[in-house]
Amino acid sequence: MGMQMQALLIVATVLCLTSIIHATPGIAVFYEPPYTPSKCYGNQDKGPWVAGVNDALWNNGAACGRRYRVRCTGGANLAPHPCKPGTSVVVTVVDYCKRPCNGIINLSKQAFSQIADTDAGKVKVEYVNA
Repeated sequence: MGMQMQALLIVATVLCLTSIIHATPGIAVFYEPPYTPSKCYGNQDKGPWVAGVNDALWNNGAACGRRYRVRCTGGANLAPHPCKPGTSVVVTVVDYCKRPCNGIINLSKQAFSQIADTDAGKVKVEYVNA
């Protein structure tokens, strides 16, 4: 049993480090509900853990349904203590954030509030495919 636990711990550590290594930096903002209609799903409600993405991720709609794990890494403006350390959130892309989009990823207010103070409005993030 001890060897299996050690092996599991090693695998979990490697997976965590791999996701950190492959994380992409960007800027996140948030938008208020309602989250329908959306560019990907029309009037179908996909819940509160959703996001819209800008041209860099949209890829002519290929981003629809893609899931990202997003983590706040710092402030993008003068707001003090914008991030909630040690937290991340998984969101599903449901919408397109057309120009001028203030971030690469536009999180639902609920998702943004999981990783950052909404008073910050805009934060630096890292995101990976979830």
